[in-house]
Amino acid sequence: MNTAESAALTLVLKERAWEPALDREHSDLVLLNTCSVRATAEQRVLGRLALYEALRKKPAAHPFTLIVTGCMASRLGEKLRERFSVVDYVMGTSARALFPRILDAIESGQRFVNDDEKPAFAFSSSHLEEGQFRAFVPIMHGCNNFCAYCIVPYVRGPEVSRSPASIMDEIHLLAEKGVREITLLGQNVNSYCWGNGDNTFVEFPELLERIARETEQGPIRWIRFLSSHPKDLSSRAIAVMAAHPTFCRHIHLCVQHGSNAILAAMNRRYTRERYLELVAELRSAMPDITFSTDILIGFPGETESDLEQTLELMDSTRFLYAYMYHYNPREGTAAFELPNRIPESIKRERLARVIALQKQHTVELLQSRRGKQVKALVEGVSRRNADEFIGRTEHDEMVVMPGRQARFGSFVELTLSSLKGNTFRAKEILCYD
Repeated sequence: MNTAESAALTLVLKERAWEPALDREHSDLVLLNTCSVRATAEQRVLGRLALYEALRKKPAAHPFTLIVTGCMASRLGEKLRERFSVVDYVMGTSARALFPRILDAIESGQRFVNDDEKPAFAFSSSHLEEGQFRAFVPIMHGCNNFCAYCIVPYVRGPEVSRSPASIMDEIHLLAEKGVREITLLGQNVNSYCWGNGDNTFVEFPELLERIARETEQGPIRWIRFLSSHPKDLSSRAIAVMAAHPTFCRHIHLCVQHGSNAILAAMNRRYTRERYLELVAELRSAMPDITFSTDILIGFPGETESDLEQTLELMDSTRFLYAYMYHYNPREGTAAFELPNRIPESIKRERLARVIALQKQHTVELLQSRRGKQVKALVEGVSRRNADEFIGRTEHDEMVVMPGRQARFGSFVELTLSSLKGNTFRAKEILCYD
């Protein structure tokens, strides 16, 4: 999401003839797009602000304007300016519509004064770098779930869905620019629901069906979406995915934990049984589908039995990969004041066991794919060998292939001949499009 939003801000700048600076010492404008999901992300921003504070104080320093935007700007607001004098503007996630007005003030040498206390959230068009064949398309913003550990609803606000017409306009524009793969984005993408005021609604399955129909004859061949909440993934959406091969056979389905007691404490609003039912339904509809997930270990009150249930769920589902982390309290969330916190040493030990099991599953799943004939989208040149290209399969696997037979943005048919780490290697390309 932050990548897509940074790209939208970049588009505004380029439309106004701004150019990327060579380095921070010669920047006229510094824009820090921040995240508050993890405390470590905020710590990196604070370190970066300290760096720019020192830079501004240097004798004969090049003058610059610094804007902090994103979730951290929403969460801390003017406290950032109080702590760091280098911060000129704080622009929260719902205030990005003010960005052109801030630029007007900067370009005219004036100070921008915000007279709109509650600007409406505005979706922005995609910005593509030259040769970019994959693009993100935000379809909704915000979250209504209030999971006990999560800061997102407080910094992103309530769910706001984008109109289907606006989404389709952006997808058509991306198709005209030669994009081959799009990823639909939302904090809870499958809760998408847009009403036009006459008591008719377009929900996520209908949106998927519309996008699939209108892209099936064009250059966009693959569609993905992030991130899916298990409580909102419907049988209708699964049926649409299965009916249209344009939807990649991979889904990121956040489980967070395998214990019903912990899921309830997290306010996730589904059970482990329901999650496993969804996995079975997806595999029944699309037998070759792969899964990835998020797993949060060490939530207050977690027992050894709770952890064992999580390991059992991992064994049952067998994720291709997972984002795994241990719980860190986030001030302002419902879990911040919970008792029975898990000691750091136990959290780290439990997380290590989860990571070890996931590594085992990843290796076994990837090894089982050797010799398979697959399609991949060529994304770029290998960093290790200029004569080789890299691509990604619809199952979200990375593959290195001979560069002489491929071209950027093409779909290639190849055989996964060997595996090094988590990356496949293909000896030859069978055909390409």
